[in-house]
Amino acid sequence: MIKLLSTDFDGTIVNHDTTPPVDPDFFKLLARMRQEGVLWAVNTGRVLWHIEEGLHELKFPVEPDFVLTSEREVFHRGPDRKWQDFGDWNARCAEAHDRLFSEAGRLLADIEDFLAKHTRAHPIYEGERLIGLAAESDDEMDHVVDFLAKECSRVPGFQFMRNTIYVRFCHEAYSKGTALGELARLTGISRDEIFAAGDHYNDLPMLDGRHAAWVACPGNAVDAVKRTVKGVGGYVAEGLCSVGIVQALDHFLAAK
Repeated sequence: MIKLLSTDFDGTIVNHDTTPPVDPDFFKLLARMRQEGVLWAVNTGRVLWHIEEGLHELKFPVEPDFVLTSEREVFHRGPDRKWQDFGDWNARCAEAHDRLFSEAGRLLADIEDFLAKHTRAHPIYEGERLIGLAAESDDEMDHVVDFLAKECSRVPGFQFMRNTIYVRFCHEAYSKGTALGELARLTGISRDEIFAAGDHYNDLPMLDGRHAAWVACPGNAVDAVKRTVKGVGGYVAEGLCSVGIVQALDHFLAAK
């Protein structure tokens, strides 16, 4: 029934407020599923070096087969066990974002002006390119998101992903959901064989039923995620982070 797991990292698998940060039962269950040929993808907003750092620091006893990073890129392990591009998705993604940002100069300037005049949020740059921002609170981020939702339609394809007090600007065609869809295509695994779990706004594109038939969220997920998961017949766990993901997997595997 399930051949591929796509899980967010921080707040879904990793609970930074507990020791250990990942429930050992998660790895026990994952190891059993691995014996049945199930693959695991960490689908994260972290960039590649940052998720590599996180995996190294936490010393997971079971390593992911794939990492989907920056809410849009797809990597698999090469012959040397290092992460490398899987297919040409990442190249197409980079090209699309270069075009998008070249067309969004006026919009990005107006966003910078809004942040400076009306918020205490901090812009985030990659070189000279404004790629996102960090607010000082959730309430401030709500205010910023209201502004962005109105302004982004000025540039076709321009979108943003929110995760806690952070926003990353992106092309609407590239998200955790579409990256998961590309991974499914490359591995030959169908939507009906994919489980996805996440806790925050940037996880919504992989939890709306388009790319995974089996969706879940932990008890600490934001309300928008819980509503989305419930809306497609998924499982909203009571447990926090990995404890909740074990509950969700147990639920679906019992149904099997």
